[in-house]
Amino acid sequence: MSEPAPGHQPHPRDFGLFWAADSVSQFGTYVGNALLPLLAATTLAATPLEMGLLGAAETVGYLLIGLPAGVWVTQLRQRHLMRRVNTGRALLLCTIPVAWWSGLLTVAQLIGVALLCGVLAVLFDVAYQSHLPALVRQDRLLQGNARLQSSQSLAQITGPGVAGSLAQLAGPAYPVLATALGYLSSSLLLRRVRAPDPVARAKGARPALLAEVRAGLRFVARSRTLLAITGCTATANFFTGVLGAVQVLFLTGVLGLAGSAAGAVMSVLGLGGVLGALSAYRVVRRVGQARAVWLVPVVTFPALLLVPLAGRGVLLTPALAGLLLTGYGVVVYNVAQVSYRQTMCPPAMLARVNATVRFIGFGALTLGALAGGVLGEWAGIRGTLWIAALGTSLAGVWVACSPLRAMRDFAAPGVDGARGPAEREARSAPGVAEDLGDDGHRGLLRGRGADVQP
Repeated sequence: MSEPAPGHQPHPRDFGLFWAADSVSQFGTYVGNALLPLLAATTLAATPLEMGLLGAAETVGYLLIGLPAGVWVTQLRQRHLMRRVNTGRALLLCTIPVAWWSGLLTVAQLIGVALLCGVLAVLFDVAYQSHLPALVRQDRLLQGNARLQSSQSLAQITGPGVAGSLAQLAGPAYPVLATALGYLSSSLLLRRVRAPDPVARAKGARPALLAEVRAGLRFVARSRTLLAITGCTATANFFTGVLGAVQVLFLTGVLGLAGSAAGAVMSVLGLGGVLGALSAYRVVRRVGQARAVWLVPVVTFPALLLVPLAGRGVLLTPALAGLLLTGYGVVVYNVAQVSYRQTMCPPAMLARVNATVRFIGFGALTLGALAGGVLGEWAGIRGTLWIAALGTSLAGVWVACSPLRAMRDFAAPGVDGARGPAEREARSAPGVAEDLGDDGHRGLLRGRGADVQP
């Protein structure tokens, strides 16, 4: 992962620009994620299966390059890579209004654009998670992570609503240009960051790609707690994918909501996420860091069972409450489990473990979207929602039955040499010692991540 260059002191201005770049990019992403399904469902009359394929295309990149991405990112200048990724996504999105104006736009093109943008997003996300320690002091990482998570949740609130309103006013193809401009603006902000952008690993120090990928997989597989967290994340994401494949059809077709109203309903998850981001630190500290990893999903994820009960008018209220509580729980769970994962992982292993967990988690999201399209054809829209809600509510069983039940907090690394159960488990896992290299003594870093995607 990136670390500050020798002699360089991180400057708040650099983090501010990085934070602004991420906020603009996140907003564009959530607007685009709402616009493409709205365009497919309301203008191109996409079927449930086509909607499932579109949803799967957005995350299939993690299955295609998710594992090697963690290795590649350590061999490249990360901010340079992020700028190029944003420029590529902007150019791809510009093809949609061009095809619309030409009368040639099809669902197949939307799927293709979503797939390529999703592949680029894998590189951006892994680089982003690894670069933050180069821009803030280690004792400021927690505050930086909280600000970044708040921006993502705010984008999740406002993005779908803005997308729905713009689509209703100007047609869903035109606002795609605003998303493209957002990515270009993000690239310009990243260019203004003055901190060094070093290659994380020198060329002569690169081991074989497959060996590094295997090391990340082995680390996850040999940790009972990390395997349980990954199972919970993957299960929640799979059924989130099922939900995502039919939610626009449910809101616009079954409930008869207009585009702006549908976008507003989808943004309720983000509102819950903002509340979760604002209170996660206090909740996790009060409940216990390790305990929150299993208790939060067990308590909050079943709230999604209220969504299939939704009806027109006032009968939409239970669904809104369910989405709000689920969004809240997802963010608090992410804060707790990412902290746990990054506490137990040696710094030299963290990028590969991040890539492995996101490969499994987002791969499950992709498969869930495909399954949601098939289920929508077979079980109907509301029946598919019931399946998605039930599966999500059971995701917490993984962590509730894990060794986390016997823990309350994580040991603070680097204090009198003490190590907690998580770090002892990580260090004693076979095959880990040889992967630490010269970085094993540098302390444990906490980075940003949002693995469960509501």
